[in-house]
Amino acid sequence: MTQPPHDEPTASTTDELREQVEQTRAGLGETVEALAAKADVKARAQEKAADAKEQAAMKARGLKEQATVKAGELETKAAELLQQAQDRVPDSVKDKASRTAEHARATTARVGQVWDEKAPEPVRERTAQGARVARENRSALLAAAGVAVVWLAYRHRKR
Repeated sequence: MTQPPHDEPTASTTDELREQVEQTRAGLGETVEALAAKADVKARAQEKAADAKEQAAMKARGLKEQATVKAGELETKAAELLQQAQDRVPDSVKDKASRTAEHARATTARVGQVWDEKAPEPVRERTAQGARVARENRSALLAAAGVAVVWLAYRHRKR
């Protein structure tokens, strides 16, 4: 058995001695628990992994929010640029564009009819599949088009 530290007074009664023993046991129990926790490498690794996962999720949420804000800003800017471009176009050009668009719709309908009559079935199926994918991803296509418009406008301004 070890001797008590010199800075602690020794017990003068049995009750004091029992109290010191209980305190020593409690202290040893806490020390053993702390050492056991440090020695449990698997649990510590799991805690660190959970912390890292939580931090990554928080970072991902932050980046997603930033991307959403930036996309909104780009959409607004693209709408402004489109409005500016539309404001600069003379009415005569707008009328001609409208007539041309109507003519293009009619021509497209005629071409579609010829396509249905003349194109081989496998080709029609593949083009229908491509059109379906484009419709399903309309938002992504519109976003890409918006980015392209903003990029072109920015590039044009630098010249």
